[in-house]
Amino acid sequence: MGVKLGILGLGTVGTGTVQLLQDKVGRHPLLQEIEIYRVGVRSLNKPRAVELPTEVLSTDLEAIVNDPAVDIVVEVMGGLEPARSLILKALSNGKHVVTANKAAIARFGAEIFTTANKAGVYVMLEAAVGGGIPVIQPLKQSLSVNRIHTVTGIVNGTTNYILTRMQTEGSNFGDVLADAQRLGYAEADPTADVDGLDAADKIAILASLGFGGRINLQDVYSEGIRQVSKTDIVYAEKLGFVIKLLAIAKRVTLSSPLSVRVHPTLVPKTHPLASINGVYNAILVEGEPIGQVMFFGPGAGAGATASAVSSDILNLVAALKSNTAVPNPLLTCGHQEYCQIAPMTELVTRFYARFLTKDQPGVIGKLGTCFGNHGVSLESIVQTGFQEELAEIVVVTHDVREGEFREALAEIRNLEAIDSIPSLLRVL
Repeated sequence: MGVKLGILGLGTVGTGTVQLLQDKVGRHPLLQEIEIYRVGVRSLNKPRAVELPTEVLSTDLEAIVNDPAVDIVVEVMGGLEPARSLILKALSNGKHVVTANKAAIARFGAEIFTTANKAGVYVMLEAAVGGGIPVIQPLKQSLSVNRIHTVTGIVNGTTNYILTRMQTEGSNFGDVLADAQRLGYAEADPTADVDGLDAADKIAILASLGFGGRINLQDVYSEGIRQVSKTDIVYAEKLGFVIKLLAIAKRVTLSSPLSVRVHPTLVPKTHPLASINGVYNAILVEGEPIGQVMFFGPGAGAGATASAVSSDILNLVAALKSNTAVPNPLLTCGHQEYCQIAPMTELVTRFYARFLTKDQPGVIGKLGTCFGNHGVSLESIVQTGFQEELAEIVVVTHDVREGEFREALAEIRNLEAIDSIPSLLRVL
């Protein structure tokens, strides 16, 4: 007897998933066990890139999650509602769920996983982070015996594409964003991508799996790339760095709180993430005893995301076929406790800062004194040139507590010689 799927949504990912499930030749034999039983759509008359019998399509999504014949609900519609309500209803009805919806999982994960655990069913979310890159299952299974120290990712293709083009062409942010929108790499409303919100959803999910606790999304610091200028990219290059939007989850010791954050970062050119360009994603996991492992690949796209969705479906088909009543602890998300997240003021990191100052003697000395007053040690301080009448000074610090660095900046802003601080970036 086949395993019956109810698929919610037939957009880019839904279509890609149906196409993959229909094209069985040369793929895993378990695909033969799958029946695309119902597909929920907005409109029945729209032209489709896939052929499905008329009786399979339905505009009544509620009926699909309530249908006793459906074994697995595949949510690929996106958005927060009605996706959240439909997922919860499916789980309450004892159906397993596969979802690509990072926003719903990051915001409502506690509610969703509590409901799943109560019903004894699985929620699978490989496609929610990193498109086709297998990283969720490895964190749950292959790497589960490791003590994870750090998960660092380039997990948003749009911002990586924009920063890569700014770097290779010397263009500014606004021009590249407009071009990316024209080419379809950026949404008409790019806020979620360029302000780091999409990456924050994804690192919340990765941190939860890597560190075995729930993450409150409000605790994840998020800063986007709008403020990154071509000037900073040029200076970073001269200093031996590239600028990337990184999503980072880190724990220094087993007892210390997590640092979970998204922000543009100067990455040393020798670092594995420095060479990840264009719309590609990569996630670097560091732990003990494994050391470093990196997952790299396409972070979006119909085929890549369909690959992740379908691998989750196959995992569930295998679980249903083996007919074990007890949920597999390597497939469930069992943790109930929330991770303690450290405030950004406690973060210890290096900083890059660019100052515009009046051309007066002794300005560099005054900057050095202010930094010294707050225990900020400088790796380098150079006057790089002039912007009209103003001298431009670039500073890179050694490791410093962010709170102390911010206190030093507050004092520096009051200096009569300081015109502005146009850039402030963290250094990996």
